[in-house]
Amino acid sequence: MSLIPDDVIEQVREAADIVGIIAEHVELKRTGADFRGPCPFHGGTHRNFAVIPKKGMFYCFVCHEAGDVFTFFMKKLGLDYPTAVREVARRVGITIPERGPTGPDPREPLFGAVAAAADWFARQLRESPEAEVARHYLVSRRVELDAVWPLALGYAPRGRAFLDAMNGMGLRDAVLLEAGLLAKREDGTVVPRFRGRLLFPIHDLRARVVAFGGRILGEGEPKYLNSPDTPIFHKGQLLYNLHAAKHAMRKAERAILVEGYFDVLRLALAGIEEVVAPLGTGLTAEQAQLVRRHAPHVILVYDSDEPGLRATFRAGDELLREGLRVSVATLPAGDDPDSLVLARGAAGLEEFLKDAVDVLERKLQILERKGFFATLPGRRRALDRLLPTIRAAKDPITRELYVSRAAEAAGVRKDVLEREIGGQAVRRSGGRDDTLTARPSDRPTAVPASAEKALLLLMLEGDPWKSRVVEAVDPGEFEFPPYRAVFESVADDAVLALDDASARAYEQLKAEGLGGRDPNEMYERAVNWLEARRLERQLEQLDQRLPFESPEEQASLVAEKRRVFDELRKRYPRYKIAARRRGAPGT
Repeated sequence: MSLIPDDVIEQVREAADIVGIIAEHVELKRTGADFRGPCPFHGGTHRNFAVIPKKGMFYCFVCHEAGDVFTFFMKKLGLDYPTAVREVARRVGITIPERGPTGPDPREPLFGAVAAAADWFARQLRESPEAEVARHYLVSRRVELDAVWPLALGYAPRGRAFLDAMNGMGLRDAVLLEAGLLAKREDGTVVPRFRGRLLFPIHDLRARVVAFGGRILGEGEPKYLNSPDTPIFHKGQLLYNLHAAKHAMRKAERAILVEGYFDVLRLALAGIEEVVAPLGTGLTAEQAQLVRRHAPHVILVYDSDEPGLRATFRAGDELLREGLRVSVATLPAGDDPDSLVLARGAAGLEEFLKDAVDVLERKLQILERKGFFATLPGRRRALDRLLPTIRAAKDPITRELYVSRAAEAAGVRKDVLEREIGGQAVRRSGGRDDTLTARPSDRPTAVPASAEKALLLLMLEGDPWKSRVVEAVDPGEFEFPPYRAVFESVADDAVLALDDASARAYEQLKAEGLGGRDPNEMYERAVNWLEARRLERQLEQLDQRLPFESPEEQASLVAEKRRVFDELRKRYPRYKIAARRRGAPGT
């Protein structure tokens, strides 16, 4: 059977009148914004079956059958998924263009296994005595149980009950392993991957459950555990709740991006439907592209602490690279979207969303509050933090506005800042990496690995060194990409998201440790190296400007050069010798 393109499936789903189609089989009456009737699946006589046109779904509050218009045909008429799509398309007058390859989808057993698991987990949460801990937890978070049943949250019990249930349905261990539902121990035995966890089902764009995110209940680590990547699930390529939020995103012309499952749950239950979240990692380029397909504007609503701010700005840069407009909503200290909506309701959150500011403006606010613009070295460091966001802006008008705003804030000429943006882009994009090939005596950037490595070794010792390094250093100052990735992952407690090269670097650093070295001395030397690198960039910029200025301005620049050079020699005493070797001016 030919595959149906995803965009066509979405077109059919949006065009379908789910109320009209289901009304052919069920006598429905309007109740507020929804429609109610007797359930066609368990033969009920009371109006416990709801059709919710705003969400394009149905749900029975007795037998808990739920789904979209395609699911209704599958459950009611026994159709497979492609046939159900074609039947709905025929009714709405959409012609489906077929595409190869032909034949059944080889991943279908995996979809079936995850769907069976989702139904079983959801039934455990509703009915199992062992799941009382999960139900009590939801109540303690002030989440009404009746409100979450349609969302198909589940509970994974401890022990082998899940494995026995799946085997009883005829599902083989090999399929369950490939679907990420089982884990294999070193001795070769298999156990359920999720045990003692509240489960959030993760859907693909066709609204099929493909994975789970599980929160531990009681003691244990990690706090949240996601399904591993499988042939039907790649966590960097999906967003939690996008299957339900995409229509609201198009209608509202915005997406609200939050950090966690409970943030999404709270906002969705409060009626704010255009909300999505990454799946336990920083926002990826693929996830940013998904957002762009459904909304032109993104409001980031992350925590306002240091880790939350770092995640905010990294996500903002990814979204800017896709040409999106990016704003940041700042919540009161100690609040996250979940707690804020719980305390103030949807209207309370909307007030903060209305006050959201552009992502670059938010960076400027923080730098100003920390006093970066009060000194010349501080302005240089401020620009180092602003430049990644300026470069990320794909939209030319946005970039032009960013350059003007940053130049104004830092007190530099716009053309100088533009040369800095262009020059660093060239250095980053082409040729060999001089930081890895130059001799240690050549320049401060010749041994970034020494300084960068020292800072990472300190971070891996835990607090207070981790906090000191994160406060003193910006990720953009790490020139060796694997070390930059390790810095960001350790700062955000997300080392499981490292790619292979960065993970190897992380393991090597963990194995090496401090080795008896004085951490205070390591910290001071490493920070001095990085500051020397910043100062050298200032010298390079001054050298670039000198030939083009008037004699009066040149005298001022020479004086500034001398000041920067003297400061550089304090940080890096051998600089004078190294600079003379390569014939640098002013030595």
